[in-house]
Amino acid sequence: MTTVLVAGGAGYIGAHMCKLLALHGYTPIVVDNLTFGHKEFVKWGPLIVGDIADKDLIRQTIRTYKPIAVFHFSAFTYVGESVTEPKKYYQNNVVGTINLLDSIIEMGVKSFIFSSTCATFGIPQTEFLSETHPQNPINPYGMSKLIIEKCIADYSRAYDLKSVIFRYFNAAGADPDGEIGEDHQPETHLIPIVLDVALKKREFVSIFGDDYPTPDGTCIRDYIHINDLGSAHLLGLEYLIKKGETTSFNLGNGQGFSVKEIISKTEEITGHSIPTQISPRRAGDPPKLVGDSEKARSVLGWNPQFHRIEDIISTAWNWHQKRFK
Repeated sequence: MTTVLVAGGAGYIGAHMCKLLALHGYTPIVVDNLTFGHKEFVKWGPLIVGDIADKDLIRQTIRTYKPIAVFHFSAFTYVGESVTEPKKYYQNNVVGTINLLDSIIEMGVKSFIFSSTCATFGIPQTEFLSETHPQNPINPYGMSKLIIEKCIADYSRAYDLKSVIFRYFNAAGADPDGEIGEDHQPETHLIPIVLDVALKKREFVSIFGDDYPTPDGTCIRDYIHINDLGSAHLLGLEYLIKKGETTSFNLGNGQGFSVKEIISKTEEITGHSIPTQISPRRAGDPPKLVGDSEKARSVLGWNPQFHRIEDIISTAWNWHQKRFK
């Protein structure tokens, strides 16, 4: 049995990763404090309920299951909240991750895969963001991830630990089988919010600013299907197994869609009208974020399967109808 430790494996991205790992012959060992994760999403390996900052727990889990690698998805991710409660983000995302890194180094794990974010780049200086784009985050969430990226680089130089950093653009969609999907409390991601309105669980979608310097005035984002995200992580694991050096990759589709475009596409897919309401801009939101993922394609051989935004939304709609009808 080849095991991997998945911190945050009961959450949205972590749970999908666990399913993909299991399909490819690995046993995921989930460590999750269930603050935002869902116990029922842990279906492909054992669940250890606890926090990544608990060094004794992490050491004991590694001692028991002997994972060949650690995937880290356990972080707070709300941009707006990070602006109003930065202490929470630095404590969990930075201090907690350093404790996790210290534990796995002590226990001799050699491979680490880190869930980072395009929020480390801040305001884009180019149309498409590659790995060489300057990193100047404009919110504490992005800064907390960048701090850990710097820690990983230093740890890789000083200790026998190799890492892959994946910077996501907007993870979206759901397991095509409809077995698991996106369910945050509170929900701040656009597509599930729009689907909530389609199911009449909400009255309207708040559009946070319609005066951005974009064609329709609303923010533009790059949406990547959750399974395409997972397939990149599997390739990252294989890269480390083959003794690849510490590096980073941007993961996106290379195309952007505005808030209004997502709402319009969702109306087409669901057949429901989606009422909207214009609200003030949120602090820390850049106008446009679109990724350049050429490095992941060329180095890892990554080949995303869900290119069309309609297909991404459709998988989310399938899940949403099953879970929330």
